[in-house]
Amino acid sequence: MPYRAPISEFRFLFDHIVGFNQVAATDRFSEATPETVDAVLTEAGKLCEDILSPLQRAGDITPARLENGVVRTSPGFADGFRAIADGGWIAIAADPAYGGMGLPMTVTTAVNEMMSASCLSIQLAPLMTQGQIEALEHHASDALKDLYLPKLIAGEWIGTMNLTEPHAGSDVGALSTKAEPNGDGTYAITGQKIYISWGDNDFSENTCHLVLARLPGSVPGTKGISLFLVPKYLPNEDGGAGVANDLKVVSLEHKMGLHGSPTAVMQYDGATGWLVGEENDGMRAMFTMMNNARLGVGVQGIGVADGAYQHALAYAESRKQGETQNNSIADHADVRRMLATMKANTFAARAIALSNAVAIDMETATGHADWASRAALLTPITKAFGTDTGIDVANLGVQVHGGMGFVEETGAAQYSRDVRVTAIYEGTNGIQSMDLVGRKLMDGGEAAYKLLDEMEAEAEAARAARPDLAEPVWQACETLRETTEWMVEHGAQDRFAGSVPYLKGFARVLGAHFHLKAALADPEGSHARLAAFYIHRLLPEHVGLLAHARQGATDLFALSIDDLAA
Repeated sequence: MPYRAPISEFRFLFDHIVGFNQVAATDRFSEATPETVDAVLTEAGKLCEDILSPLQRAGDITPARLENGVVRTSPGFADGFRAIADGGWIAIAADPAYGGMGLPMTVTTAVNEMMSASCLSIQLAPLMTQGQIEALEHHASDALKDLYLPKLIAGEWIGTMNLTEPHAGSDVGALSTKAEPNGDGTYAITGQKIYISWGDNDFSENTCHLVLARLPGSVPGTKGISLFLVPKYLPNEDGGAGVANDLKVVSLEHKMGLHGSPTAVMQYDGATGWLVGEENDGMRAMFTMMNNARLGVGVQGIGVADGAYQHALAYAESRKQGETQNNSIADHADVRRMLATMKANTFAARAIALSNAVAIDMETATGHADWASRAALLTPITKAFGTDTGIDVANLGVQVHGGMGFVEETGAAQYSRDVRVTAIYEGTNGIQSMDLVGRKLMDGGEAAYKLLDEMEAEAEAARAARPDLAEPVWQACETLRETTEWMVEHGAQDRFAGSVPYLKGFARVLGAHFHLKAALADPEGSHARLAAFYIHRLLPEHVGLLAHARQGATDLFALSIDDLAA
């Protein structure tokens, strides 16, 4: 079925749920008027519906390939990316001084979700470029900014992120790629990187790699890592792409999904690179890009969830079976349950992601530490819950199709295959949960408690209008508060043992909070009915999740490796 951009839903969330009015009221984002935002979302929706959505199957059927050292992209992808670039969709949040729109990250987040829903494989290219733009804006020298940012923002050049090596994945500190000073302000980069999304293409003028590497004499671990900008083609005197650099694509991965997105093994053989930020401070600079990407990847999951849901709903409405009101499987109770679960979870994840983006925008506009803490707290939740939701909803989409879901021609299976990697890249969801109970609770839980205070206050205020919904949300907040207190009081191993169910439980309760707000804003409409479904049927899952989270590590490690043997 054709993809339909959920413009009205974004309007509802912006106006009633996530507090976007706060962002638009700041001096920094005063141009983000309702009229401007509406125009941006509408035009982006047209791009996704008319140009990107038709590329979804093409990228899957005809994958990107490596041909005589040249990456050949899927049919139509070059035109699709050019439409993205020419429309300015890479540059929504970028600095206007370099050609960006300077609009809030919240708007970028909505646009990225729609692009992910329409064709995830091609959306990954501008997402990586957006992350590189932000990293360069914050950490690069003025000379690098002046040269690279206008071209990246215009989509003439695209960006990548190079962290992982064959022996160094999540343990980034184990990387061995070397950077030797050339004596002229540049460095010779030597090493191999793997899993490089959009490591090359056949439509951009240049591909610019952000590469983590070690300088001579640097200390072991992450404290001895620096960040370098290494382009495929060295810029010439007029700033254009010149001679080829000493790097190449060794191979492309044969993947479960995302066939239209080339995932490269990159080899650097003394390639010329430029230092970004300070020596041995590469992780801080790279985390700027990674945090941007973690929000973006969470949104990828949400976008696929919406695409898979729309696909499944259309099939359920058209598939005739049984004598029911509409003579379709959508009238069967279990199918209706699956569809409602898909829609309710997608709403919750979308609201969490947009609230995360609002916090980022408010931090940018005000510099206030509370907003920074809120954004940091929500980022791992957005990434993990957003991608888990994408996987779960896509899986339900296959189930709604029945046997036809297992048949590739329907397209239902592609959503499931494409979205699966989102729970893995940019830090696995297990690592996101460890980040949540580790770094994000290092403040003694202060940021979490402030959010819980707000949630409980709004649930209390809602008792008069919707006691049937407000009471279970308030009680769930209390259980989450008690579990957060447990996490703060216990050691790292105990926290890590329950970190995944804690994050899922946190997201489940936070989702209920946003559903309650939606019910109050639309008391007689579909949002209220969907909120009742979520709060009465899905919210109770938090009890088991948070009980699991509080069990600690003792019984887990009581199981020996021998006990776990097959």
